[in-house]
Amino acid sequence: MRRRYDVRWRLTGVATRRAGWVADSDGLSPIALLNGHWPMVHPTSPVPQSVSEWLEKSRADVFFETSSLDPHSGQPAIDHIKAALNHGAHVVSANKGPVVHAYDILSSLARERDKKFLCESTVMDGVPIFAMFPSGLPATELRGFSGVLNSTTNVVFTEVEKGMSFEDAIKRAQALGIAETDPSYDLDGWDSAVKVVALTIILMGIPVKLDQVQRTGIREISAEKIRSVRAAGMRYKLVCRAARRGAGVDCTVRPELLLAGDPLANLEGTSSAIHFDLDVFGLSMVEHNPGIDATAYGLLADFIRAVRPA
Repeated sequence: MRRRYDVRWRLTGVATRRAGWVADSDGLSPIALLNGHWPMVHPTSPVPQSVSEWLEKSRADVFFETSSLDPHSGQPAIDHIKAALNHGAHVVSANKGPVVHAYDILSSLARERDKKFLCESTVMDGVPIFAMFPSGLPATELRGFSGVLNSTTNVVFTEVEKGMSFEDAIKRAQALGIAETDPSYDLDGWDSAVKVVALTIILMGIPVKLDQVQRTGIREISAEKIRSVRAAGMRYKLVCRAARRGAGVDCTVRPELLLAGDPLANLEGTSSAIHFDLDVFGLSMVEHNPGIDATAYGLLADFIRAVRPA
């Protein structure tokens, strides 16, 4: 990466629930950490007790925020990002909560500090949705979008169609690393609703709230119903939609019965897709069976956008 992008880096801080706040401005070994070898705590070197102390001790230039999503408050990620920007670091986030609850505040703070707040991995992993619009689609108006944006529900529908029970299909999604121990946010449509709000705020410029999304999850659809419609050539998908209505927007997340000819109906496993309705043309993007490395790529891409020379 140094040769290709003229970027040199070192890892100076890691924070996890298990390890706490670990920082060393001289650099930590990523390989050692991945193998469970954490640095010893020196008695003369106090352990950071807050994100601000940790940022200061690590002397961070770029902060990656990947804490778990709280769709109702966006915390503690919002406070983490504010602390990083006030410290003077660029912020790269995979957390949708801060976008939904504090995008304008955080973006303004980033501009004031002459730093970047980037969040490509929040929707469709590493697919460059947010980066595409300002650079690749200038002078267009986004009138709306539709898509299948939650991998967990897509895996559940796919596996149930093959004969798996609803519970085993959820375990399959968890084994793939795309579903949390408690998959409620996915199954009840919260993850999809948060993504709809994030897309609407950033790409359409409309400050929609999470409670304005008409949301229905997939729990009420029986395995028998999922398999019977599949045998008839149709498929259930949890579909996200947003459409401009005057100065506002209508947003929905709900299971829809799609005909086999619908592009969204053909998505398998962890694949996701989105269609943008622009004033000049329609544009569709499909992400085929991404894994956790796709999210990591989105973080890496934002890192390069943040730090590479202009």
